[in-house]
Amino acid sequence: MPPSASMPATHTAVYVAAVPLRAPKGPAQLLMSAGYSLGMWDLQHFMVLLRPDPALAQALVFDFQPRDPEDVLAALAVLSRREIPGVVRRRTLRRVPDGRCWLVGHCCDAVGAATRFSERWTTGLVVGEHDCRDYTNDG
Repeated sequence: MPPSASMPATHTAVYVAAVPLRAPKGPAQLLMSAGYSLGMWDLQHFMVLLRPDPALAQALVFDFQPRDPEDVLAALAVLSRREIPGVVRRRTLRRVPDGRCWLVGHCCDAVGAATRFSERWTTGLVVGEHDCRDYTNDG
């Protein structure tokens, strides 16, 4: 049953979150750690979080990443800015993170809009050209 005119529709809270970019174990991880430690890189993975029910802490996450982020060849392709296969993911978090997460607004059909956007997103990933930052900004 649709909500009555006197009952406002629930607006989904929309957040953007950033987490440190992960690298596969071994040399790539050591290189990434050294880059972070020396302040050479601040590579982040960006994602969209939706909190449809303000009474619940649970959030939906939509993000775009390499199909196999732990693959050494994917890490090398990322560093050389070659295209690699990507995947749009939808998953659930128990809660919205406390840090590095920003409320950017509210939307009536955020889940539907994010789903439709994700279905149209091309999945060839090129860091700096068509990556998680672009996915988050364009969505």
